[in-house]
Amino acid sequence: MKKIILAACIAASMAGGCAEAAQGRVPDGIPTLDHVFVIMMENHAYAQVAGNPQAPFINSMMAKANVAKNYFGIAHPSSTNYLEVVGGSNFNNLSDQYPDWHNTACIPNIAPGRATNTDNPSTGLVCPISGNRGTDAPTPALDLTMNETSAPPLANIDGKKSIPADTNIDGITIADQLVRAGKSWKSYQEGLPLIGADGVNVSDGFYSVGGNNAAGVNVTSNFAALSTAGNPVSAANVVYLYAVKHNPFAYFKSVQEGNEPELSLHRVASFEGEHGLFADLKDGTVPNFAFIAPNQCNDMHGRGNGTAFCNYDADDNGTQAGLNPSLILQGDLALQRIVTAIKASKVWAERKSAIVVLWDENDYSTQTSNQVVTIVDTNYGPHRVSSTKYYNHYSLTKTLDAAFNLPCLNHACDSNVDVMADLFKQ
Repeated sequence: MKKIILAACIAASMAGGCAEAAQGRVPDGIPTLDHVFVIMMENHAYAQVAGNPQAPFINSMMAKANVAKNYFGIAHPSSTNYLEVVGGSNFNNLSDQYPDWHNTACIPNIAPGRATNTDNPSTGLVCPISGNRGTDAPTPALDLTMNETSAPPLANIDGKKSIPADTNIDGITIADQLVRAGKSWKSYQEGLPLIGADGVNVSDGFYSVGGNNAAGVNVTSNFAALSTAGNPVSAANVVYLYAVKHNPFAYFKSVQEGNEPELSLHRVASFEGEHGLFADLKDGTVPNFAFIAPNQCNDMHGRGNGTAFCNYDADDNGTQAGLNPSLILQGDLALQRIVTAIKASKVWAERKSAIVVLWDENDYSTQTSNQVVTIVDTNYGPHRVSSTKYYNHYSLTKTLDAAFNLPCLNHACDSNVDVMADLFKQ
């Protein structure tokens, strides 16, 4: 990866320091946008969604909007792909581990010599991500480890391409970039409790399980006090609707510490409530960049202790045959509600905007690629564009930077990563 430092930044460093991280040039190829809404769905491969009769709204979007038919998630598990979309790197984290909330003593995984964070074997909580010129984890074409499956190999990207580790990783996301540029962002997380995101690892919207927040308070509810002889309850009864692994910004030191009002956990909100997604859309107060994560019953992820409608797929075999049809339909209806609300908002009518709907990764079957559905719907330009050009999550990172006139970030600067120009063109 080649990066350049702006002349102004070089001059500043000569004078005693530079506040901006070194990034690449500003990508071009698409028009400047006022608003981009990225909606992240979960754990289904392209062939499981495209043509699925239980997803009529999604397939109608694919027919009417623009579709990337050669788009790939990068690796596994979920958290890795979320980080890659908003930060252009896995930040040496290949796990769904919870954040080590507000731990200023631990060393970020991108620091030289640090081991990669994994689920199996468990390497523990993820230190708040920060720092410049760090190193991330390589992405091989085939994952031969036991980290995310008991039956490797597991295909990354298209099962053929690989991405080497990079030693020039900056521990920031597009949120940091937007704030520096005087623009706004928000992470909308369905199922987030009213107490907010600080210290919350999982929640059903009411009861939460987590670590210590900024005030040093453990947010885990006192389930023992709620339990009675006839109605015993515990933390195990919480249906994990909100999951911090789907809220990538919460893993970063700048957001956890919130030293700047516009770069803090206050920029994370639920779907409901006074400053939630639907209220902001109705009021026309949405940010320039909205990252939208439905809860795990509505994003097609599924949960094992929810209702039958939310059950995990019966068989992750890469086809539609093993899917839970009600989980697919529930995700389709949830997505319809979100997209309808966006298009009913005055910002859609008055500002140049785009909606991106995509899946983070495939279903963990030992299929030959990590290809996922990605839909781009704009309120300008041509529609029904069907692109066969190769793209992956880093292409989306680069495209977001281009949309907001921001420098390319981390692997979005790689020479083989292209802006998704044919899907966003004027």
